[in-house]
Amino acid sequence: MCDHQASNGASDPTTQAVDGDRRRLLAGGLAGITAASLGGLSSGAAADDHAGDPYAPPDKAALPDSGFQLDLARAALVVTDPQIDFLSPDGVTWQVVGESVQEHGTVDNIRRLFAAAKQRGMTVAVSPHYYYPQDHRWEFNGPLEKLMHNIGMFDRPDPLKALQRDSGADFMPEYRSFIEDGETIITSPHKLYGPEQNDLVLQLRKRRVDQVILAGMSANLCVEAHMRELLEQGFEVVVVRDATAAAKLPEGDGYLAALTNFRFMANALWSTEETIARLQA
Repeated sequence: MCDHQASNGASDPTTQAVDGDRRRLLAGGLAGITAASLGGLSSGAAADDHAGDPYAPPDKAALPDSGFQLDLARAALVVTDPQIDFLSPDGVTWQVVGESVQEHGTVDNIRRLFAAAKQRGMTVAVSPHYYYPQDHRWEFNGPLEKLMHNIGMFDRPDPLKALQRDSGADFMPEYRSFIEDGETIITSPHKLYGPEQNDLVLQLRKRRVDQVILAGMSANLCVEAHMRELLEQGFEVVVVRDATAAAKLPEGDGYLAALTNFRFMANALWSTEETIARLQA
């Protein structure tokens, strides 16, 4: 992990090099596990539907329109995991999420959502994912939890120390001016996928927010889990479909899996362009 030190903006070049090598080794190991199967996935079953576009909306939708109406006085933009380990080529998951991130223009679309929401003066919240040394002492994990721990994803050395710049757990540089402006809600970290273990719902309720525009990483994990919990908590949820992305693995295309559930459950599913147009209306 690129473990830059936060104090005085300085870093130890030797430590930086060693930690950088470690992160590249971890990412390389993940690439070795999955690379052989990724090509087959993109040209296989996932490409059979919708005339080569597995993500296209159905020609004839069966589900009714929810009738959702955005009320900016009651709405917030919520972004999950806008962090280096998910969205940067330097992140430890890039080998499996990078194709999807680039395909959807996810990095820039999230940036544009931040900018539009800030310009409109609406509530903005970030729900980050951090792992501390104590979390690596869990006695049981699901498959993906185990993988995340093994590759050092979202690792931070201590919950009481400042976040090291440019570590995999840090926010993407493109977003820092929006997130660190003193106005954005930065919740306590979620540990698995949903916001049940952090204070997102409390923070939104205290702002009298009951509509959420949801974006971030990754589609079938934290975004979908946040959508489900927020719906259960009585929020209306819009998912921005091209401001997220997901891993492509032998087990499946995470974005495609999430897209189906977004269509079934979200109050609305918008593109970044549609969302910005509504924020500017």
